[in-house]
Amino acid sequence: MADRLTARFGEPPRLQDLVRAALAEDVGSCDVTTEATVSGERRGIARVVARATGVVAGLEAFAETYRQVDPDLVLELSLRDGAAVGDGDLVARSTGRYASLLLAERTALNFLQRLSGIATLAARFVAAVQGTDARIVDTRKTTPGWRALEKAAVRSGGGLNHRMGLYDAYLIKENHVSGAGGLEAALAAASRHDTRGLPIEIEVRSLAEVDAVLASSHRPDRVLCDNFDLTELARAVRRIKSVDEAPLVEASGNVSLATARAIAETGVDWISVGALTHSAPALDLSCLIDLE
Repeated sequence: MADRLTARFGEPPRLQDLVRAALAEDVGSCDVTTEATVSGERRGIARVVARATGVVAGLEAFAETYRQVDPDLVLELSLRDGAAVGDGDLVARSTGRYASLLLAERTALNFLQRLSGIATLAARFVAAVQGTDARIVDTRKTTPGWRALEKAAVRSGGGLNHRMGLYDAYLIKENHVSGAGGLEAALAAASRHDTRGLPIEIEVRSLAEVDAVLASSHRPDRVLCDNFDLTELARAVRRIKSVDEAPLVEASGNVSLATARAIAETGVDWISVGALTHSAPALDLSCLIDLE
């Protein structure tokens, strides 16, 4: 089935293709304003500066934008992905044709601001659970086409990646259980289907479902406790670990910076946060261009 789907949908987009599409979307046939106002021979210096505290990510996409716009541009990166920045810190410097610097500016910043925002939010969640054994993980709630970039940004912020897609781990959710004819049937079917040793995870919504998973002869690698209150979650962790230390316990649902630590203190191994990729605000960065 995987081969058929690859033939149907193709391979995931490469970074070069994403940048090319972004530039085509922005530039179109030409930059009419720059063509009208800036001599093609004029040279400039562009500096990207942080205007807020955060964590940088997306520098590879940022640099690829400059490469595609004009291979003669000289780009100097002051930082690496995962580096902390403060207001006023220099992130990058580029020299070359003034028109090329203008052409690259918005697309390059779009990549850098969006991905740095994700890394910054991930770092804040990681800091919120520091001192516990819980790790912050992302979800599949990503911008279409940007998943690899956004999940890399989560790693830059200190978070972990959950499955990359539907192909690299089993996650049995409510609708799968219903379609399979029950929790035990779903676990058995996934165990039979797994010929590659992929992780098998099942979502549970109550302590009764936790008990059903523990009673199964096809015990999963991970148990996802979805929308449990703190008391129930702590009970679920104790119940699972008292029977079997092996399954990783994950918590999800209504996770925020205000609630993350309390969730971590229940003893869960993972806390999945969809907001890392679907709601992270862009990091405030500006690009200043001067004549060389």
